[in-house]
Order: sequence, then C-alpha cells, then structure tokens
Amino acid sequence: MPTAAHTHPGAPVSAEAPPKPAPPERYLALDAYRGFIMLVLASGGFGLAELAAHRPAFTGIANQFEHMPWVWIAFWDLIQPAFMFMVGVAMPFALAQRMAKGASRQQLFWHVAVRSFRLILMSQVLISISGGQMSFQLINVLAQIGITYFLCYLIMQLQFRWQAAIVGLILVGHWALFVAFPGTEGPFLSKDTNIGQLIDIRVFGHPNSDHWATINSITSTATTLFGVWTGQLLQSKRSHGEKMRTLAIWAVVCLAVALIIHPWNPIIKRICTTSFTLYSTGWILLMLLAFYWLVEVRGYRKWTFPLVVVGANSIFIYSLEQVLRGWLNRAVGVFTLKFVWLGDFAPVAQSCAVLLAMWYLCYWLYKRKIFLRL
Repeated sequence: MPTAAHTHPGAPVSAEAPPKPAPPERYLALDAYRGFIMLVLASGGFGLAELAAHRPAFTGIANQFEHMPWVWIAFWDLIQPAFMFMVGVAMPFALAQRMAKGASRQQLFWHVAVRSFRLILMSQVLISISGGQMSFQLINVLAQIGITYFLCYLIMQLQFRWQAAIVGLILVGHWALFVAFPGTEGPFLSKDTNIGQLIDIRVFGHPNSDHWATINSITSTATTLFGVWTGQLLQSKRSHGEKMRTLAIWAVVCLAVALIIHPWNPIIKRICTTSFTLYSTGWILLMLLAFYWLVEVRGYRKWTFPLVVVGANSIFIYSLEQVLRGWLNRAVGVFTLKFVWLGDFAPVAQSCAVLLAMWYLCYWLYKRKIFLRL
C-alpha cells in the first residue's frame, strides 16, 4: 500500500553503477493467494447453484458463488478484482527482475505494451471460441487486465503523490460520470440506460450481457494500482509487523470509506462503482493479509502446494475453464457417471471432479516446468 519511499520500476540502469539490483524476494504467500483465486474462478461455483435448486437450505452459500444481481456483493464478486489486484502486486517484482537482468526503460515499456496487446488478443480468441463465432468486446477479465496493466505501468513512472492523485481522480471522476448521465432511473439504478450501457451501445453497437460495462476498466485501474502499491510495500525492507499493520490499516480505510459513501454511491459490481472498488479492495487486502500471516509469518508452507501449482499457471487454467470446461465435464462424467448415486449432491461432486482434472493438468505442466506466459 502507499509508502513514503517510492521505487521507479521503469528507471534505466545507470551505466556508472556496475552492480545490478538484486532480484526481489519471492513470497510464497503471493503465489498461494493467486492460486486460491484462480482455483475458485475455475470452480464454476462448485455446482452449488444446482444443489440449492433442489435443497433450499443451501441457497445462502450458493448465492455466495453467484454474482449479485445489482446492489451489494457476494464472495464471487471479489474474484475478478482479486485477480486484477494480484496482477498489480506482481508488477514491481516482475519489473525488478527484468531490471536486474539489465533491461532498459525502453525495453520495459515495449515488454509491457506487447504483453498488454497479447492479453487483449487472447481475450478475444477465448471469447470467440467459447461463443462459437468471431466476437469483439473488452469486458472479459483478460482484456480488462490488458488495459489496466499498461495504464498502471505508465502511472508507476510518476512520483507517488501523482499516482495517488490519479487514483483519486479515477474514483471521483467515475462517480461524477454516472451522476452527469444518470439514465432514466437515476445514476446507479438505471441498469439499461446508465452511461456505461450507452457507451457500449455507441461503441460496440450493443450492450454487454447482464449489464456489464466496458468502462469498468477505469475503476479497475485503481484496483490494479492498489495491487502495485501493495507489491512495492512487500518489496520494501520493512519488517513483517510493519507490512501487516499497513495492509490492515488500508483494508479498514477502504472498507470504511466504501460503507460511508454507499448510500450515495452504491456498491455495485456490474458497473464497478467507486464504492465497490474500495469495498472489494478492503476485502482483498484482508484475504492477502491472512495468507501473508499464515505463510510468511507463521511459516505454514506445505499446505500451499496445491494452490501454488495453479497460481504458477493462472493464464492456462483460466483459458482452460473458458474454452474446455464443458468438454471436460462430459469427459470426466463418462468415468464418474456424474455421481448420480449421490442424488442432489451429484452436481457438487461432479464440479469438484472437473476442477480436480484441471488441477492435475496444471500439476502436469508444473512438474515439467511448463508455464503459459503472455
């Protein structure tokens, strides 16, 4: 999170300073947290929605694995911003590694630009394959990451006070944009006529399904930049205690501010409101804090291996889930008989079996040191 000392990841390596910067420390907690996020994302909701349809007693937990229809959030609404946040966390470490190998500022810029383009291109390939026809939209999480990754790199080159000012401008500006163009039922209650929907109709010729707005990438940039600051904090020489206190303080600040402004700027994931950005960041920080305490401070490391396997190939498992989940479900179902003997719990068991198959593919790649990079 915000620190007084700010490192410029894009700064060129001085020709007069032969010693290259030491590679940054690697945190197992970050790899495990990323794996946890991706494992949940690939789970498809663990089949809980189908279970709840037959057993209403499970409706409460099943709802936590579905997006909230509009106002407020469920656990499922935290997964995409957590993914984007962790991209931001990784940026200072990845850029420092490249600098340690002698990369120039120009080389770093082109690396980021090309990677952003590949992420956006990959998102369109996945969308088209899963939809069965050529398609173009920028609401897919990989496309949103591609946009925010590039923007965050540019912002990282500024002094911290200007970075903070830009985040403030993003959060206030997004709020003001919806208020300035309120739609037919008000700025945050107009599902079909809010400014996000109107922009998508004007640019793409149609709105996105389920009221997702492409301009979510604006506030998502703030989410990713919060991740960048967190990565810089963890990269610093501060003690575990100082890092944990900073994470905890900023988690509380984000949650408190979000709840304070919620009556005027509702917490809505589908249009990524300012309050949602802050509220989700607060919970993401608390989850990261838990992983950091367990793994780095308490030293409980062995249990993280299944998560690290997934976190090491996050793009692979995301792509696999997007394109081949249906095929895997049928293939695994041939051998499991879709657990029909379990009655109402069959969808949960089948979903977990498919997830296990995806995990094993990640494990197979991990053992052979094969990692999908864009």
